[in-house]
Amino acid sequence: MRFDHVNIRTARLAEMRAWYATVLGLEDGWRPPFAFDGAWMYANDQALVHLVEVEREPGSDPADLKLEHFAFAASDLIEFRQRLADHGVQAVERRVPGTDILQLNIRDPDGNHIHVDFKVNAG
Repeated sequence: MRFDHVNIRTARLAEMRAWYATVLGLEDGWRPPFAFDGAWMYANDQALVHLVEVEREPGSDPADLKLEHFAFAASDLIEFRQRLADHGVQAVERRVPGTDILQLNIRDPDGNHIHVDFKVNAG
């Protein structure tokens, strides 16, 4: 029916929580009282990103992520570019061929690939 949320395991809960709030503009919100630490990050009334705190096993490599990417649709491209610049986040911009979509490809502090999609004029 629709995308509900993505669940991300992280050993850097505070850093990830702050990044999703400041860079993507998600709001930290209500989360059920699970027996483990985490955070639910909201856009409007939808908890889109669920963060779960884990301890890394010795020798584990954060580059061994299994998720290729997830994406958000957004508005106000100029404001978002400025927000990325303000937080030192590098973005790779790509036009989706044959569409009016511009993707800004970024990575969170754990290296997860996210693209934020904007509708733009052709050309």
